[in-house]
Amino acid sequence: MIKVLVGVYRPNSGEIYCNGEIISLGSPRDAMAKGISVVYQDLGIIPLLSVWRKFYFLGREKDVSYRLPFHYRLKASEMRRVAREALYDLGIQIDDVELTVAKLSGGGKQSIAIARAAYFENRVLILDEPTAALSLKETAKVLNYINQARRKNVAVVFITHNISQALEVCNRYTALYHGAVAETVRRGEVTEEELASLINTGTRDMHRIGF
Repeated sequence: MIKVLVGVYRPNSGEIYCNGEIISLGSPRDAMAKGISVVYQDLGIIPLLSVWRKFYFLGREKDVSYRLPFHYRLKASEMRRVAREALYDLGIQIDDVELTVAKLSGGGKQSIAIARAAYFENRVLILDEPTAALSLKETAKVLNYINQARRKNVAVVFITHNISQALEVCNRYTALYHGAVAETVRRGEVTEEELASLINTGTRDMHRIGF
């Protein structure tokens, strides 16, 4: 589903709407042009890249380079400056943007992806199980970054099996059961137990299901 929403796969059926209009995504670059960004569960990072290279313009090289005879040269100083400022603006403490991504914690890697989406004014950020392999401290940081991105008018799709985390940061919940939507509800309309039941049985009332 995620890869369909960002143009990696073409859907066999159904329609994708963006701002009320049906759109067709032939590639991830098409999704990027529509302001849709995704952070996969495996992060999709290049560990040996520096923080500023990964944050600022991986996939956007022509936007941050100038033309020389036969080749382009990156505006490295500008990219470092923007990366520092954007990370700081989202409350992310990475002091040295020259660090390779491999040296960051799990939460640090997630934070770069979230800050990147907020900086480039993506309208939609899809996070696939962003806290699955994180400690409690790192998880708290990522949830805070999600809230920060939301305050910058980024719509965050938070895919998780952790119901308490979803209740902490989400305004609306969609429970899937066997690949189909069981129910979509807003904050305050469902309890944690009912949400768990929707995920596990497809209904709010577990007693309605016979075993």
